[in-house]
Amino acid sequence: MPTPLTEKRSALEYPSMAREAVAGGSHGAIVIPWPCGATAEQQFDRDRQWPDAADARARSCKADRWRVATAGAIGAAAAASLIDELETWPKPGLVSHVDTGSHTDMDAGTFRRSAAAIEPFYADLAAAGAAGAGMEELRRIGIDAERAMLAVTNGVNTHRGAIFGLGLLSAAAGAVLSAEQPLSSSACAGSVLGTIVSQRWGRAILTGPVPLHSHGTNALRRYGAGGARAEAAAGFPLAMQVGLPALRCGRRLAPGDALAPRVQAFFALLSAVDDTNLLHRGGAAGLEYARKAARSFLAGGGVNQPGWIEAAVAVHQDFVSRRLSPGGCGDLLAITLFLDKLENGL
Repeated sequence: MPTPLTEKRSALEYPSMAREAVAGGSHGAIVIPWPCGATAEQQFDRDRQWPDAADARARSCKADRWRVATAGAIGAAAAASLIDELETWPKPGLVSHVDTGSHTDMDAGTFRRSAAAIEPFYADLAAAGAAGAGMEELRRIGIDAERAMLAVTNGVNTHRGAIFGLGLLSAAAGAVLSAEQPLSSSACAGSVLGTIVSQRWGRAILTGPVPLHSHGTNALRRYGAGGARAEAAAGFPLAMQVGLPALRCGRRLAPGDALAPRVQAFFALLSAVDDTNLLHRGGAAGLEYARKAARSFLAGGGVNQPGWIEAAVAVHQDFVSRRLSPGGCGDLLAITLFLDKLENGL
């Protein structure tokens, strides 16, 4: 049996074009303004005559640099959460670093390329949130991120749902920047960010353009499932009320094990989410089967039961044989991990 990856990684360990932009790279769209239009001698003379103005400019430039760097860190945390979700295994039906699950058109490499391509756009979304952007601007950045994703995956949809959900939360984290509060403070507690998303953009999320033939739209029409749009507009209650508590529970059950809490959180989400990808592939019966399998794993002790990896692998193999793929739960796991990173410091 392949050995799962269990090491814990800091968000800042992941490659980041956004951080390269902060350091002077060519990708960034955020430019820090500096005083111009005067020689160095003239600027020195002006600063000597009006020291208060010079201090104000210095403070403004320092604040600008801090916001740009923090937006890059938010983008890195979002991308790191996608990699952590990918490297969570066993994760019934989904692609991981171990196998491709119920999919034949994508693998771990596809997801890694996708995560790297969309990371800078999470930083852009954080900066947009800090600037008070409306949903129209967030949607524009999200569409650009989706184009970047499709370009590196040869048209395969790896992270469309994660661009949407993590993108909104990145913008909400950016909104905290206006108060210059550290992201490790209670200002970035999951409930706070969820409230920002709901209050600032919730109405626009529900009334905005609807893809005519997406899995989520079809599930809404056929089964009445609210999907990712309803979850986001409500402030991501499943991530707050199911994902995060299960992640913390997993840490208590398996202290020192980085993988087990993520598996515990995934199964908890699987037991509760009206996953539109499951509805698309298996109908209502497929969704109910998946939920029962998750509840059975949790009732048996979850990651606290002897041989929990083998028990989870059995569920995974069963999902693969039925071609079930709970992609919505995968997105919510990534969201859960992102919120956890922000709450505990980048």
